[in-house]
Amino acid sequence: MTAAAPAAAVKPRRRWAGLAGGGGGGRVSRVAYLYLVPAFLVMGIITLYPLLYQVWMSFTDYGVQNLRETAPPPAWVGLDNYVNVLTSALAIPNFDFLRIILYNLVWAFSNVIIHVVLGVAIAVLLNTRGLWFRRFYRAMYILPVVIPPIIVATVWRAMYDAQDGAVNLMLSGVGVLFRIPPDFFQIDWLRQVEDPIAFIPLPLAFYAMLITNTWLGWPLNAVVATGALQSIPNELYEAAEIDGASSWQKFRNITMAYLRPAMLPYAIYGFVITFNLFHLSYFMSQGGPFGRTEQLVTQAYRLVNEQQLYGVGAAFCVIMFFILLAITLVTNWLTKATATYNL
Repeated sequence: MTAAAPAAAVKPRRRWAGLAGGGGGGRVSRVAYLYLVPAFLVMGIITLYPLLYQVWMSFTDYGVQNLRETAPPPAWVGLDNYVNVLTSALAIPNFDFLRIILYNLVWAFSNVIIHVVLGVAIAVLLNTRGLWFRRFYRAMYILPVVIPPIIVATVWRAMYDAQDGAVNLMLSGVGVLFRIPPDFFQIDWLRQVEDPIAFIPLPLAFYAMLITNTWLGWPLNAVVATGALQSIPNELYEAAEIDGASSWQKFRNITMAYLRPAMLPYAIYGFVITFNLFHLSYFMSQGGPFGRTEQLVTQAYRLVNEQQLYGVGAAFCVIMFFILLAITLVTNWLTKATATYNL
């Protein structure tokens, strides 16, 4: 009687062990993969197939004539589309690939730096103990995020109007206090050709859109920073204060240490979003003046929808993909944004 009990107790364990790692485990795994098959099919149809088809198009002279079902297949041109894009050999007004990519990088980096710094500063300010109406402030600064992008671009374009824009009218009102004539503030923010800063080759439209995107972009950074700040144990600050640490030392060694794991990945995400930000460049400045605020994403849109160069547009988008991939990998390697932090 006593010897039979352990044997009976072992049998269920062996049965469960077989389900976990033996033949039963393989059966469970096959059932799990069967559940994933519909998702794989949908992703393959709506994502993988279009991507592969686009890569194939980039090696052809695909155009409007090839859209018909009875049309002959496009001619194979090899790397000609890529060469024409990289060497700016396309017969398109104001097309300069090197200028576009340099502007795109300056645009993305400048926006991300301002958004992160401003978002963290405001989050730290609103995290101050005893601040009145703190929840109201946090609810208000998130409002720009919920406004549709096309409305943001349209409203700010009207605000930058040279004659009746709110920005120029506000500057004129301030200028009256200093006896500056109103004509001095009839600034054409989005179409002025001359650079406002002589030694920086960026048009005034760049700074106008930078202000707009700063208003639009810092709130989400503040939300992420607020979440990270609220996860910091108060005991750390109390211990640092007992040890005689100054406010700067507590901010650098405690606050920034906890903000880094949250803000760096979000900064890379923000860079990618800003790099592909379409609506401001397309609806506010229309890429002007003379294509100097054109971005890669708006240029790709023009190649496909205005020039109807589908093969060239496909090659342009493939180049965009590898540019973003390289920047993301290098940035991730330099900042160690996805590293594990043991705090």
